[in-house]
Amino acid sequence: MVTIDIPKHYTASPSEGTPHLTINREATVDLDSNNVFEGPEKLLEVWFSASPDALPSSAGPSGLKAVSANEWKDMLDLVNCKVLSVVESDHVDAYLLSESSMFVFPHKLILKTCGTTTLLCGLPRMLEIAALSAGFPHAVPNPSKGVLAAATPYRVFYSRKNFLFPDQQRGPHRSWRDEVRYLDKMFLGGSAYMVGKMNGEHWYLYLTGPATALTPPSTPDTDKDEAAETQTKIMALPVDAAAAGEVADETLEMLMTDLDQGNAKQFYLEHASAVAEGQYFQQAHAAREKAAHSLGVLNGNAGGNGLGRAKANGGRLEDGFDVFGHTSDNDEFTCSDDEGMFPAELATEGHALGTVVADACGLSEVYPDSRYPEARIDAYLFTPCGFSANGVVPAPGRGSGTHYFTVHVTPEPHCSYASFETNVPGRQSGRETAEVVEQVVSIFRPGRFSVTLFEATAGKGAGNDESRSMAASAAKRSARMESIQGYRRIDRIVHDLDGYDLVFRYYERDDWKGGAPRLGEAGT
Repeated sequence: MVTIDIPKHYTASPSEGTPHLTINREATVDLDSNNVFEGPEKLLEVWFSASPDALPSSAGPSGLKAVSANEWKDMLDLVNCKVLSVVESDHVDAYLLSESSMFVFPHKLILKTCGTTTLLCGLPRMLEIAALSAGFPHAVPNPSKGVLAAATPYRVFYSRKNFLFPDQQRGPHRSWRDEVRYLDKMFLGGSAYMVGKMNGEHWYLYLTGPATALTPPSTPDTDKDEAAETQTKIMALPVDAAAAGEVADETLEMLMTDLDQGNAKQFYLEHASAVAEGQYFQQAHAAREKAAHSLGVLNGNAGGNGLGRAKANGGRLEDGFDVFGHTSDNDEFTCSDDEGMFPAELATEGHALGTVVADACGLSEVYPDSRYPEARIDAYLFTPCGFSANGVVPAPGRGSGTHYFTVHVTPEPHCSYASFETNVPGRQSGRETAEVVEQVVSIFRPGRFSVTLFEATAGKGAGNDESRSMAASAAKRSARMESIQGYRRIDRIVHDLDGYDLVFRYYERDDWKGGAPRLGEAGT
């Protein structure tokens, strides 16, 4: 169904537990995705405590969610992106950005940006906001010595795929080595990894261990010291890993390139508007037929004879009114003052067409209303093409917590790319990870894609029977991921990180003949 109104569940004064939407109209002016575009995102996740239940007393129960939207917008100015809209809920606020997304939980912040954004340039301001506005513990600032207030993170994760157009990047993002150096200047004891083939599709990761320490202010001597630079470790061979079982924290990320152009056309404004127009006039036609039938009833013809007379008279009631004359198939249809005028919102970029695309492409069915009745999708379609969406997914029934998913699409043939990321636990969705992957893949039909699954490792001390059961369950899930319908798995890399298991898989479509991966920054 086509609708151009803000959905009823988006309210200015939300009831408790109900996500609601705020749209930044000014930021949506003149957005345009013309020219070549770097779809692969930079992803930063900063934790300030281990969980929402472990917030320090100085932070208050809301933690980072107590920070105003304006403060986050100031930080995003340093990143070079704007807020388009915000969906607020009890557990997470989802910001849809001009270049991707941001999610604010009480205890952590996730920022994902594409294009030539300078994501890491916003990190110092992020730590300052966490310290001064959210109340997280921090060192005493000393502006005279260049020491800003900076909250001490619990953990930091930064990752991205190899860029397609690295020469267009700015600031610390010109190479992976530059990004590692930037992060090392901020945090002690970080670890850097490259996952995948150096001469194929690969993925970079930088992370710190629990209880991250900030790097002390630099001195002339430390500035000259290159020996302390974190070296990037290459993870290229599968290793045995213990099953993580059902865990509290997991993130699934799919990075897709070489999209099938028949599927990609769904994310062009012209195509989406045509779909919306067809749906709109189909609904209008059905409404007119219903109205004509009602007129027949009012004229004392409960059996629908009024409508029958209209059909018998060439679609005209006895008073001469043509009930079928104002359809989209009529060449004489005019939009000036007609009630059936096609809404401008469905012919231009924005949230209205974004909603149409989310429904038409099948995205809204990944976490369907039937299981997640409180789930909300905030979507935006760009000019002339491109699509972004955030989903806020409260746990069904009596479950606790609210999770998210986010999707971003660059459909142009020369740089086609789509990403899907979610932290909805597999045990909560009632489906295996492979089922979610297959459903998302069916939307885009990429020539190739990678899947990264992060799972927090289970607590120690489980009984032997429980451990064996968890291992068997994990082995079954892993085996299912080896056979994604229509694709062959090329690489599988498993790594045991500090507190997390990481599984990276790379697939190519069975009938895809696109050649070697595009390596924009091999060897950096």
